[in-house]
Amino acid sequence: MTTSTTAPFSVRRILRALGPGVTTGAADDDPSGVATYSIAGAQLGTSLLWTAWLTWPLMGAVQMMNARIGMVTGMGLAGAFRTKFPRWIVGVLSLALLVANVINIGSDLSGMGDAAEMLGAGSSRIYVIVFGVGIGLACIRLRYHQIASVLKWLALVLFAYVITAFILEPDWPTVMRASVTPSWPSGKVAWETLVAILGTTISPYLFYWQAGQEVEEKKAKGRRMLVQREGATSRELADRRIDVGVGTFFSNMVMFFIILATALTLHKAGITRISSTREAAEALRPLAGDFAYWLYTLGIVGVGLLAIPTLAGSASYAFAETFDWAYGLDQRLRKAGSFYAVFAFAILAGIALDFLSVNPIKALFWTAVINGVLAPFLLVGSLIIASDRKIMNGQTSSLLSRAVVGLTAALMFGAAIGMFVLQ
Repeated sequence: MTTSTTAPFSVRRILRALGPGVTTGAADDDPSGVATYSIAGAQLGTSLLWTAWLTWPLMGAVQMMNARIGMVTGMGLAGAFRTKFPRWIVGVLSLALLVANVINIGSDLSGMGDAAEMLGAGSSRIYVIVFGVGIGLACIRLRYHQIASVLKWLALVLFAYVITAFILEPDWPTVMRASVTPSWPSGKVAWETLVAILGTTISPYLFYWQAGQEVEEKKAKGRRMLVQREGATSRELADRRIDVGVGTFFSNMVMFFIILATALTLHKAGITRISSTREAAEALRPLAGDFAYWLYTLGIVGVGLLAIPTLAGSASYAFAETFDWAYGLDQRLRKAGSFYAVFAFAILAGIALDFLSVNPIKALFWTAVINGVLAPFLLVGSLIIASDRKIMNGQTSSLLSRAVVGLTAALMFGAAIGMFVLQ
């Protein structure tokens, strides 16, 4: 058997390590992310391209910390919080997560429905129901390893946005200068956009999902009892660092190219206000051509299929561990009824939102802003857990990791305060 010492960077090892980190990273570029990055590119051009380089290490450190919590405690994030904080605090955080996720699911489904209609598949309202019910039934009927495998391959759809940017043949020297030259946000719109980018990139539902997937991975290996799941080998932690590093790099690379594509088309043409995903795609069509239009539109459907199970699942994990329910995507419905009830509620409530005529792109954007305000509080909680030797079974996060996550929390607090001051 190949060890981490003999082949630390072998291609085979890297490919075998890919799993929860890649799925979580790809889920980060959900329709909420696509909308937020499109708004950033349309309104502010290439001025926020540099944020992709900033958020990659920050997101990587955050996701690895939450992965470590799940791996060494054998519990999801809410379960770990329960060991340190009163149940009511954990419950409030879980409720806030559910509210934000329901809005996000509703907006994602609306964007997917619009995309399906634009592809000539029929009425968008019908597809909101088809996508929502279909995803819900698939996640309830399939087992964790089947769902994880599908989600991992769905990540490939994100290359649609990379290809779209290359089709536009940008002036790369100019692009690279904008990428490495940070510009301080100027005005309310720029601050709101920065908070939204941070909120959709370093997003609360990803914290819960990452830790929850680590528990699912161990259960899939037969470690059903908590005592069997506690602790992780050096090899397992090293593999997860590879996995999370690749997943977060991929996520931020896609973010970079979405901002770039919309900056080179919509912003350049003076189209700075986008009111729907349909409007964004249709504005792109005459500027970038039919192929770019189809790629952008297909990408919305693909990332929605990837993200909605993550959104609904993270809320279910949070509630189940807060209230000591049986849970897990490897469980049958009759054994984890409450867990799946939250999962179904999140999706059905998201479907209902679409029939209230909520503007999907505004809802997506403001969900990202809400997440940007909620996330730093959760990061502080994760830091406290990850620094506790007893809870972490002696495998606390490194000082460097804690410093980076602490810096991330401080930046997100600062960005949120800056936005509210400018209001």
